[in-house]
Amino acid sequence: MRGKVYLVGAGPGSPDLITVRGLNILKEADVVIYDYLIDKRILENVKEDAELVCSGRTNNLIIKKAKEGKNVVRLKNGDSSIFSRCSQELESLVKERIEFEVVPGVTAASAASCLSGIPLTDRRFASSCVFVTGHEDPTKKKSLIDWNSVAKSPTMILYMAVENLDDIVNRILKSGKDKNTAVAIIQDISLSTQKVLTGTLKDIVTKARRRKLRPPAIIIIGEVAKLEKEFNWLTKNRRILFTGLSKERFFIKGTYFHLPLIKIEPLENYEEFDNYLKHIKNFDWIVFASRYGVEYFFKRLKNIGLDSRVLNNIKIAAIGNSTKNRLLDYGILADVVPEKESSEGLTKKFKKINVKDRRIFLPRSNISDKGLSKAFEELGAKVTTAFAYRNVMPKDLPDLELNFFNEIMFTSPSTVRNFKKRYKKVPKNVKIKCIGDVTLREAKSCRLLD
Repeated sequence: MRGKVYLVGAGPGSPDLITVRGLNILKEADVVIYDYLIDKRILENVKEDAELVCSGRTNNLIIKKAKEGKNVVRLKNGDSSIFSRCSQELESLVKERIEFEVVPGVTAASAASCLSGIPLTDRRFASSCVFVTGHEDPTKKKSLIDWNSVAKSPTMILYMAVENLDDIVNRILKSGKDKNTAVAIIQDISLSTQKVLTGTLKDIVTKARRRKLRPPAIIIIGEVAKLEKEFNWLTKNRRILFTGLSKERFFIKGTYFHLPLIKIEPLENYEEFDNYLKHIKNFDWIVFASRYGVEYFFKRLKNIGLDSRVLNNIKIAAIGNSTKNRLLDYGILADVVPEKESSEGLTKKFKKINVKDRRIFLPRSNISDKGLSKAFEELGAKVTTAFAYRNVMPKDLPDLELNFFNEIMFTSPSTVRNFKKRYKKVPKNVKIKCIGDVTLREAKSCRLLD
């Protein structure tokens, strides 16, 4: 039995720009062969036993895995069919008679247009546009780009052209394009590091060198590029750097850039935690201080052959709405949820409940604050805490121009500490917002706030 192959466009940057169809296929793949340019967060959607391979030239690997009976996703940056060597891969699949499908993706040109406010066409002065590669196969004896014809288009969109910008601009000018033609360069499209540089053909090379622009980037040349000043909604909106893991919320004021400064990982060894779960009926209360505590609690419960029926006669508390809602996913309705989503709010709620000599189980992260267990002990409860997951600092956090943001929102003490470790300080003109008193105290302790 041979596997099936899907060529899937991942979108140009942010992991949520993949199509719904592409995401659903990705979740079922046995093997994912992906470009190095994709945002690695998208790989969090694959199934646990999926094989992940980062590779550029992949024809032989795709064929090999499909012949092994594996269902393969070839995950490409942007759209699968635009400047991505799609033809070579399709030729190999056809030759080997392997079944395949191609799934469209959001191409970088479209994303650059939308996320800079530059329409690629405009009925006043651009009824057509042309896509051009700035980096052809070096083995070619002759270029396939007719710059005289390309330069006549009212809008030119250049892919992979930043490193050859000087030469490309000279070719366009020699083809008769006015030196005052507007140009915009959009780097790191859709990411928190996105930059937009505008100029004209006569000065864009100098400006790009001064700003040290680098790939990946899209270059838009034409009168439409002048519209960036008027239509760039990103620079007009309040820009907020969100450091937590919560899903993005929409129809709220401001544009949120999600850059999680924490990462949730399983423990290396669950022997101790599992042992508590095997004797969970010995407890009167289970207090969940995060939705991740809920997730790993029920994962481990399933792993040892139990389910929510063993929680009969045990009271359940959730620290806030997101934790409460995660419990609902497992069919559990929390008995206690505080109005104020914090350790203080939960403690205040329990002061009205008699927990003297009651046994409380508190699953938590490896670095969570011990204040909650101490508060329960002061109320007379017998508290057992156990690590359910690890809270770690993500690797390879990007360089940021922090002055680009109007506000930075910290969601937990660990986001504060990791920010301090990676970025040192917050610019004076950038506002800081902290969720919860504990987070606020940590921000002051780290001297991010006075």
